[in-house]
Parts: sequence; structure tokens; C-alpha cells
Amino acid sequence: MINWPLIFLGVIAISTLVMALIQVGAIVAALKAVGEAQKMIATVQQDVRPLIAKVSALADEAGRTAKLATLQAEKVDRLVTDLTRRLDETAVVVQQAITTPAREGMAIVAAIKASLGALRGFRDYRGRPAHGDDEDPLFIG
Repeated sequence: MINWPLIFLGVIAISTLVMALIQVGAIVAALKAVGEAQKMIATVQQDVRPLIAKVSALADEAGRTAKLATLQAEKVDRLVTDLTRRLDETAVVVQQAITTPAREGMAIVAAIKASLGALRGFRDYRGRPAHGDDEDPLFIG
């Protein structure tokens, strides 16, 4: 008679051994994959480090360039502000240099006109007989 429980026990033992071997093979394969991945990561890091250094240097240079551009823009702003202020001052000086003598000249011309007018009036007054009536002859009232 065949001892079925013993046969089943042998099949279970062989199956467990095969499963253990497969798991050990999977663990070995996973360890190899992890080792290769670590090597690849190290290689990538070595390749990327110089790129990161270059990018960092470029960023530093860009920062310096932006700082210089800002300083230049501030200088141009100061220059334009100073130029505008000086133009305003020059315009005021020119205006004063032109208008003050012009006003004085106009005052002199007005004084001469008034003097001539007074002389004419004096001459007209001496040549005419005196009117007794000081009222305006065109006034109707």
C-alpha cells in the first residue's frame, strides 16, 4: 500500500525547496540590480557635478551682471536728473537775462513816451487859450 501522506509530505518539501531557491535567486538578482543602479547613480553624479558647478558659476556671473546693470542704470538716472536740473537752472538764468533787461528797456521806453507826451501836452497847453470848462466836450448830460 502506498503511503499517501508521506508522498504528499515529500511533494510539499520539494515544493518548499524550489520556492526557497527561487527566492534566493530573486534576492541575488535584486542585489545585482541595486549594485548596478548605485554604480550608475555614482557615474551620473560625477557627470552632473561639473554641470552643476558651471550652472552655479553662470548664475553667479548673471547676478554680477545684473548688479552692474543696476548700477549703470542708477548712474544714467542720476546723470539725466542732473542734466534736467541744470537745464532748468540754465533756462531760468536765460529767462532772467532776457526778461529783466527787456522790462527795464520797456520801462525806459515808457518813460521816454511819457516824457514826450508830457512835453507835447505842455507845448499844446502853451499854444492854446485856456478853457473855462474842464468837462469833456463830448459828454452829453
